[in-house]
Amino acid sequence: MFTGIIETLGTIQEIKKEKDNINVTINSLITPELKIDQSVAHNGICLTVVAIKDNTYTVTAIDETIKKTNLGEWKEGNLVNLERAMKLGDRLDGHIVQGHVDQTGTCISIQETNGSWLYTFEYDDKLNNITIEKGSITVNGVSLTVVNSKKNQFSVAIIPYTHEHTNFKDFEVGSKINLEFDVIGKYVSRLNELR
Repeated sequence: MFTGIIETLGTIQEIKKEKDNINVTINSLITPELKIDQSVAHNGICLTVVAIKDNTYTVTAIDETIKKTNLGEWKEGNLVNLERAMKLGDRLDGHIVQGHVDQTGTCISIQETNGSWLYTFEYDDKLNNITIEKGSITVNGVSLTVVNSKKNQFSVAIIPYTHEHTNFKDFEVGSKINLEFDVIGKYVSRLNELR
């Protein structure tokens, strides 16, 4: 379980294919605090630490994860948003994030608005995921508030701190991003389907 509040950025050092899996080695400031079997969210994808060496650690993504996320497009040198699992008793500064990406989306607009940024994303609405105005959404692991919610797109407003301390600064129009929709909204939507 995560909160969507990014702790730090990591840099991808190596990507190795192993059968249907991808092993990703990342250099990060949090590496000395990690241990084998620990869960860490990478751009919103919950992955398990399988190896640690010096300032790098390695995680493994299976085929199912690769198909549902943008992980297959990662390249050596890319920055990834990192968040360790939340501790019981800590403040929940973002919202409840599972680290289970629902689908990818595409950045279709970036507007600088006198000190902040407005990003608009489009997604395939055939998977029945929804957003609501002022609801929560996780974009590449970042907990954000939805603005301009439409059937298959939404926008988020980014403050300078978030822009500087996440990989939002690397987004371009056309960038593929990971989306995790609000878990409460997903349950409500599913209940409505079953009626």
